[in-house]
Amino acid sequence: MKQTVSGAVAAALGACALTMAGAAFAQSNVAIYGILDSGIVYTNHANAAGDSVLKVPGLTGSVPSRIGFRGTEDLGNGLQAVFVLENGVSVDTGTVGQGGRLFGRQAYVGLKNAYGTLMLGRQVNMTFLAAVKSDVLGPNLFSMSSIDLYIPNARSDNAIGYLGTFNDFTVGATYSVGRDTSTAGGPAGTACAGEVAGNSKACRQATALLGYDNKAYGVTASYDIMYGNAGAAAGLTTSDSYDRRATLNGYAMAGPLRVGAGLMARKKVAATRASDLESNLWYIGASYPLTPMLQLDGQVARHDVKDSGNDSTLSVLRLTYSLSKRTAVYSSIGHMRNNGIAAIALDAGGTVGVGQNQSGLSAGVRHAF
Repeated sequence: MKQTVSGAVAAALGACALTMAGAAFAQSNVAIYGILDSGIVYTNHANAAGDSVLKVPGLTGSVPSRIGFRGTEDLGNGLQAVFVLENGVSVDTGTVGQGGRLFGRQAYVGLKNAYGTLMLGRQVNMTFLAAVKSDVLGPNLFSMSSIDLYIPNARSDNAIGYLGTFNDFTVGATYSVGRDTSTAGGPAGTACAGEVAGNSKACRQATALLGYDNKAYGVTASYDIMYGNAGAAAGLTTSDSYDRRATLNGYAMAGPLRVGAGLMARKKVAATRASDLESNLWYIGASYPLTPMLQLDGQVARHDVKDSGNDSTLSVLRLTYSLSKRTAVYSSIGHMRNNGIAAIALDAGGTVGVGQNQSGLSAGVRHAF
């Protein structure tokens, strides 16, 4: 009899647990999303001998490829739990991006209400967000991302983030106690894990944003400073070395025409003077829909290195035709002019001979799901 009663109670509790789990799940919303973008690119002067190259790019086409999971749960009284797990994909080889991380683009959990969103984990920081509306090309293969690969890779590990919008104003900030745990090198992995006992500056990073937007125009300012530590990339091998970027970005609408412009002032103080850098990167561009399905984007960007003739100028035109709401084909033509011993490639992640100019043509297809 006792066994019968116990079995009945267990069954009832199990059914109750399943009901509660079902109720909790009903309040959650989880979406799987992604973009696959790939194409082909031709550039000249890809090495010191001036040879040309034809290839399928790995970093990006018009936007980087990814697959992600995004979810929210209603906790009541206007409060939500949120999370994002987003993986970068190199379509050319089918490998994982961002230095081999499983969720290298974003991996955070947080809480959201009318006062904004608080996030914990790997997340895009304020430098990434500052130029989203004013940079008409975005992370295109030919874009100002080629000049400064940090721009499309501005993410922070081990970060506490906040982002809030109040009427037409946006404010945000991130603080990382260890900005980059990857040892892969390059913009997606700079081997500065931080969280060092007794060193409050090692691999720390702070970013901040203040913006104003309405239907006619918008302006956004951001600040970003990252510190180094032993073994970190880009010459930031001490906790007193730093890389600082401040930006001012804006856009204006004239009917369907969008004009965007901005300036990024950068100062890097490295462990050795040879790696120091002080520069300004400015850009101006426009985007115009020629038809409901056909859009033309153009941009000029200039990289001025202080007290140096090693400057570079980028010019790009891109034409995009939307086959549907999710699928588009595109083509870009671009030119990078390198002065002095500058060697900035036209295509993000590409190569160019020292001091050589480079021209290129790319075409591809993009599908979002």
